Amino acid sequence: MKIYKKEPLKNYTSFKIGGEADIIAEPKDIKEFVELIKFLRNKGIIYYILGNGTNVLVSDKGVRGCVVHLGKNLSKIKVNGTKIEAEAGALLSDIAQVALKNKLKGMEELSGIPGSIGGAVAMNAGAYDKEIKDIISSANAINEAGRVVKLSKDALDFSYRKSAIQEKNFIITTVTLNLQEGDKNEIKANMDKYAMLREKKQPLDEPSAGSTFKRPEGKYAAILIKDSNLMGEHVGDAEVSTKHAGFIVNKGNAKAYDVYKLMNIVKADVKAYFNVDLEPEVKLWGKF
Repeated sequence: MKIYKKEPLKNYTSFKIGGEADIIAEPKDIKEFVELIKFLRNKGIIYYILGNGTNVLVSDKGVRGCVVHLGKNLSKIKVNGTKIEAEAGALLSDIAQVALKNKLKGMEELSGIPGSIGGAVAMNAGAYDKEIKDIISSANAINEAGRVVKLSKDALDFSYRKSAIQEKNFIITTVTLNLQEGDKNEIKANMDKYAMLREKKQPLDEPSAGSTFKRPEGKYAAILIKDSNLMGEHVGDAEVSTKHAGFIVNKGNAKAYDVYKLMNIVKADVKAYFNVDLEPEVKLWGKF
């Protein structure tokens, strides 16, 4: 296991923002990962699970305790017929490429999501009317007793951007996806189509954490934000994207508190204009 002390978390997040972690630990395999979680829990040490860091805003003050970084060591992907088994740190984009290579369809809409499969399952990530719940077969997770248990799709209890993983404080170790046989050219064409849509509509060339707010029931956060005249609104180098109102971007040297303050401005204005309470999709780590 690799251990890093006083490591800046801005190097591990897509926002390129964040203070230091007391400790970052990188387990070498699933067994070591499980043992580390047991140790941290037994010692009462605060810990955070970090995948690809694409849905996290880390405080400028950093975080105390231990950040468990899954990284490349926990990103193995195996194919068994039409099923793909992936470790929690495997990127959705990498899984989609493995699916393409093996002529398996079902991952195309999710192929451009920049996160890891563990985090994607925990929050039931989705795009273009497809969610993780639509393709998952089962998942293995560390329960509160420190044991690895297998959870069926029903047991994962998915809803919009939620799952039993969050509710029960479980931690994903591996995920099994259930895909279908398909035509490789059609799969590639669909992946390219969704990639083009993302590039056209989203500010992929600027650091962000993706969609800042969850979709309110029956509405779209981006439309509410745009209609509240908030595109281009900024605090320091944090800005509501002028390309896609659902994104807050780092224009260069934004601080976490700039993003946090801007999020609160957006929430207040949308509430004032439309009487809708926006709920953050981005996870806030540390003190703000």
